[in-house]
Amino acid sequence: MKIIVDAFGGDHAPAEVLKGCALAQKELQVDIVLTGHEQKIKQAIQQENLSLPNVEIIHTEEVFDIHAQPQSILKEGKNTSLALGLRALREGKGDAFVSAGSTGGLVTGATLLTKRIKGVKRAALAPMLPTVQGRKMLLDAGANLECRPEMLAQFAVMGSAYMKCVKEIPNPKVALLNVGAEDTKGRELELEAYALLQNAPINFCGNIEAREIPSGNIDVVVSEGFTGNATLKCYEGMGAMFRDQIKKWFSGVNGKLAALLVLNNLKEFQEQMDYKSEGGAILLGIAYPVIKAHGSSDAKAFFNAIRQAKKCVDGNMIAEITRILSTMKEGV
Repeated sequence: MKIIVDAFGGDHAPAEVLKGCALAQKELQVDIVLTGHEQKIKQAIQQENLSLPNVEIIHTEEVFDIHAQPQSILKEGKNTSLALGLRALREGKGDAFVSAGSTGGLVTGATLLTKRIKGVKRAALAPMLPTVQGRKMLLDAGANLECRPEMLAQFAVMGSAYMKCVKEIPNPKVALLNVGAEDTKGRELELEAYALLQNAPINFCGNIEAREIPSGNIDVVVSEGFTGNATLKCYEGMGAMFRDQIKKWFSGVNGKLAALLVLNNLKEFQEQMDYKSEGGAILLGIAYPVIKAHGSSDAKAFFNAIRQAKKCVDGNMIAEITRILSTMKEGV
């Protein structure tokens, strides 16, 4: 299996990217294809004393600017490491793609260069959120700020397929993010989407309020991108607040002594909240697995993003999404 990795995407590229790739090549037995400046990649491998035998490099000296307009990936940014990686994926030079670069560039490039699965109306960004019962999926988290009801139905199908194929949950529970649990709540979008979801080939469990997400009773939470992104950012802000508060609680002599008593619990909570242990957000709806790693990803995060990509391929996730969508009525 070959995983294509954007060597110059992210805040700590290329060193942390390459460290993650080296670990993945060793632990996961995958072949790595890197996109980026060949000489700088080889220099970084040598400087970091890494072992990346037989690694392929698709050379380019250009990097997609995170401040650039997403559409520019088609013209001005067509020779960047991000664009070349997506085109290489489309051309069959790899089985999946990982990048910590521009989210907008990745979504636009994956949609227009790599292409969507047949019948998919919009690709959705789907991060995994920590809950008391393990990580659960939220989609769309910002790729589509405005959606039609049938798009939400497709998001639900794709999210369910991911949780089944990658997370090995036999019958994932799916809910629609709304302002109340009753089926009469929400705007026209939610009301129409609710009706479609009731008839979709998924385990639809009704509406869910944002405050219920951390309990982890639902495996997939579906929303349009504006609300989904706001929910994600609030989640991230609360996580940062918890982290800072815990540091305050366990500072000083008494705090450090108290920390010793709950050390294992603290480590478990830290791992549960750490995005690096998941890898990245899958861009669902693209014809090949595309993983968006966090911009500040380190070697651990890149390793897990590659592992996540491998699981998508091993679990035949794309084939499962294609199969289920083909059974749904035209227009849904």
